[in-house]
This record gives sequence, structure tokens and C-alpha cells, in this order.
Amino acid sequence: MIRLITLLSLIAAFALAGCNTVHGVGQDIEKAGEAISNAAKK
Repeated sequence: MIRLITLLSLIAAFALAGCNTVHGVGQDIEKAGEAISNAAKK
């Protein structure tokens, strides 16, 4: 549960900090997907 909250917090931080362009949004979504995949592998 704590990992999920941490992951969602990181996603929100990236979304607020770096989504100035559509390209930036795509990169953030890609990084979030990678983080979720890495968490699922553990």
C-alpha cells in the first residue's frame, strides 16, 4: 500500500513539474509505465 501511495505521489509530481508540452506528457506517461512495470516485477 505504501508503495502504491509513493508511486502515485511521484506520478503527480512529474505531472505537475514537467508536463509543459504534449511531448513532455508522453515522456511522463512512459516513465510512469516503466515504474509500474518495475514495481510489478518485484
